[in-house]
Amino acid sequence: MNIEKVKKRVLSVILDLVISVYFIGCIAYLANEWAGLSVDLLYVVIVGVLVAVVQNITGYSIGCWGYGFSAEGKKPWMHTFWGWFLVVLIITTFVVGWIIVQVNPYKFFMKFQNAGTIVNGIFSPNLGILSECLAALAETIYLALLATVFAIPLAFVLSFFAARNLMPHTLLGNTVYLIIRTIATIFRSIEAVVWAIIFSVWVGIGPYAGMLALMVHSIAALTKLYSEQIENIDHGTVEAIQATGATTLQTWVYAVVPQIVSPFLAFTIYRWDINVRMATIVGFVGGGGIGLLLLQQQQMLRWHNVGIIIWLIAAVVWTMDIISAKVREKLQNS
Repeated sequence: MNIEKVKKRVLSVILDLVISVYFIGCIAYLANEWAGLSVDLLYVVIVGVLVAVVQNITGYSIGCWGYGFSAEGKKPWMHTFWGWFLVVLIITTFVVGWIIVQVNPYKFFMKFQNAGTIVNGIFSPNLGILSECLAALAETIYLALLATVFAIPLAFVLSFFAARNLMPHTLLGNTVYLIIRTIATIFRSIEAVVWAIIFSVWVGIGPYAGMLALMVHSIAALTKLYSEQIENIDHGTVEAIQATGATTLQTWVYAVVPQIVSPFLAFTIYRWDINVRMATIVGFVGGGGIGLLLLQQQQMLRWHNVGIIIWLIAAVVWTMDIISAKVREKLQNS
């Protein structure tokens, strides 16, 4: 119990440190923007740490509230220091975000005429390049399909090793689980467009680079989805199979796989839907397909050609939405 309490205290301190340093950093940024006061990053960290330590020791902090050490008990948030501090933190975050993003409602509402040429091209598309667009669209659909198909077997196998309930609580089991989970998280956090840039240099510009980019991202994403589904299976069936003396592989095949087939298929179809959308984006950085064609037409300011491409993309995405939703609903209810 004491170890658990120490762990919570450490986590509360870490949370307070992160929040305090972030808050002081926001204040320093606003001071620089509004008053021209430049504050060294080291001083920001030092002040943030001091504030966090004082708050945590006195019990008047978000970390203490979150982990049950609050000196203010269970009062409503509006009657507590941490509650109002959280409100100020949210408002400060919004203000800093507004400045960094350079939000300007005036430009949005008063300079819409700048987009007139683009809007005109969208609503008067050039059907003369329809055949070229359809060929590029087919390329996009197929590269998304192959990326999904190639990702399925790898993600399927890896998901069993990334499921906490299937991996033994031994040094080897924990190590394998941690490595696969970490790699999947890292690869998933790197957007497909970045992978497309890497593979465009690796194998050259074209649909193959786009397919590889989507495949890598899909493996990481499906591994996570599949493994989480495995962790939610009925353990009674697994225990019953294990009681017969079945091996680990037999347990996976006869107790786990029958419970995950339908959800896995639903996740896979959903992933193909996502890949079709992302294939357009990876085309902008050399991944081939209709995204590359769209980029070329946009760079030449041929807005009427851009218009027909946009309508075709919208039609495909709309169709995929309907089909994938129906199929997933059917599989989940089966």
